[in-house]
Amino acid sequence: MGYYLADGIYPSWSTFVKTIPSPQGRNNSLFATTQESTRKDAKHAFGVLQGQFAIVRGPARLWRIEALDYIIKACIILHNMIIEDERDANGAEDLDYEHVPESIPTTVSHEPT
Repeated sequence: MGYYLADGIYPSWSTFVKTIPSPQGRNNSLFATTQESTRKDAKHAFGVLQGQFAIVRGPARLWRIEALDYIIKACIILHNMIIEDERDANGAEDLDYEHVPESIPTTVSHEPT
């Protein structure tokens, strides 16, 4: 069983991880910031999928869990294929990250930025 990022509208169940309303201390503050950021990213990603695929917008209560899993994964794969195709159409350079030429300096600066 997993944990779910939630906000204040959900009941106080042990599987719902809610934001700390007034975090005290460095650890609680870092946890609250990270959790809110992750919730925002997941909400944005799901919104993008809902905007592209009508099947994600509809009600899901009548679907089996396995079917929902396949649907979401298929939508994510299709979304990534669309993004990759648009990137290729815009004339983006295809970089080979596995091969780094010897002429590129690999020194690392330890000065503060």
